[in-house]
Amino acid sequence: GHVNGFEALARWSHPTHGMIPPDEFIALAERTGMIRALTDWVLASAIRQSTALRQAGIHLPIAVNLSAINLQDPRLLDKIQEMCTACCMEKGMLELEITESAVMADPVGALEILSRLSDLGMPLYIDDFGTGYSSLSYLKKLPVTTIKIDKSFVADMLDDADSASIVRSTITLAHDMALTVVAEGVEDEAVWAQLKALGCDAGQGYYMGRPMPADQVETWLNESPWGLAGALQDN
Repeated sequence: GHVNGFEALARWSHPTHGMIPPDEFIALAERTGMIRALTDWVLASAIRQSTALRQAGIHLPIAVNLSAINLQDPRLLDKIQEMCTACCMEKGMLELEITESAVMADPVGALEILSRLSDLGMPLYIDDFGTGYSSLSYLKKLPVTTIKIDKSFVADMLDDADSASIVRSTITLAHDMALTVVAEGVEDEAVWAQLKALGCDAGQGYYMGRPMPADQVETWLNESPWGLAGALQDN
């Protein structure tokens, strides 16, 4: 296997409370109306970091998460276009992830905004699939390229028959609809081996690599057993 991309993850190191997990501060940002500003910052940072990697000869896409509130932002498309243009971001190098629950919160609105993002050449992922009560038949209507199976199913698949069945059927049905499948929460070799046996296209989790600051990525890539196949190019 080899590294085929990164995901931009927000982390909050609080001076008093220490490291606050994103599950807590993302929800807080949504409640207080700060989520748009936070997402703008993450987008700008991710695009800037991707540009720096490209200048170092590392050509790998980077993914950014969007919330349901972001999908309602009337300036979302303009802001993304402006950021990408300012950094000469290549088409297809910025990927956008939307949770299944965010799509289901407003299916009609989600279809419209996702279609416009797709028209800009941005690969679209459905994140946390299996937790939002949608169906693959509904997702077929969306211009998405990839679904990411929620980590709760992946983590239990070796010990729980129901979780294993969900993972297996999701991979099969997604492939039938020409969708790529990524498994989230891959923690060890045994889980990854089973996922590969089921035909899963890619994995994400601590087995592949732990979250790290952007300035450590180049060193990690050079030392990682996953290698840099296809990522290093002549400047």
